[in-house]
Amino acid sequence: MSLSGKVAWVTGGGSGIGLAGAIELARAGARVVISGREAGKLDQAIATAESQGVARGAISAAPLDVADKAAIAVVAARIQSELGRVDILVNSAGVNFPKRFWTETDADTFESVVTVNLNGATWCTLAVLKGMQQRREGTVINVASFAGWHFSYLTGPAYMASKAGMIALSHSFNIEECVNGLRATALCPGEVATPILKKRPVEPSAEAKSRMVQEADMGRTIRFIAEMPPHVCINELVISPVHNRIYIGGEEFKRK
Repeated sequence: MSLSGKVAWVTGGGSGIGLAGAIELARAGARVVISGREAGKLDQAIATAESQGVARGAISAAPLDVADKAAIAVVAARIQSELGRVDILVNSAGVNFPKRFWTETDADTFESVVTVNLNGATWCTLAVLKGMQQRREGTVINVASFAGWHFSYLTGPAYMASKAGMIALSHSFNIEECVNGLRATALCPGEVATPILKKRPVEPSAEAKSRMVQEADMGRTIRFIAEMPPHVCINELVISPVHNRIYIGGEEFKRK
């Protein structure tokens, strides 16, 4: 499916997987809006995209904290008013914290992770759903995680639960909205070399990062999903490094 003339909204678009996806969607001809909490970071992200050959104006910014339900409604309404529609929603905003395990986490930390990762994705989807239903076409790509698909110690309960919830959210969307021509994908990457790795209790080494899935790999994957013909739904897509440390283990994967 050609993405020329389509409108894509990417949350968490200031860096990492979100920015990589925005770049590839723009290269495919979509008009892309990226959201994130820091306006300056979004401006830098646009400059990065343009330095990589994305046409000026193909990506614009709409600052947003997806933990703010009211702000989501305002931003979504503005995008749809100015650009006429949202055809592709990429829910890539995500967070985790070093203090993540049952022995050290607390209710506020748990709530923060679930609010951003799961609730934010739900609220953004609801904000564009009616327009998609009316046009009987729309793609939602939920950037879940290998951690929600294959349970392990590393990510902690809040992140694991929120990402498993995103997978369930995607399937629920397809169960109901397939009759309206809409589709959702639970994109479940293993370790990806993005800035969120700095939030781990032990940041992986440069050598370990070089073996991980790279941001550009995720960008191409998001574009692949979006470009599938409208009658095709990729319900889940699991992508991981060949050298998969979640299977192999290592010091930072051990219980302390």
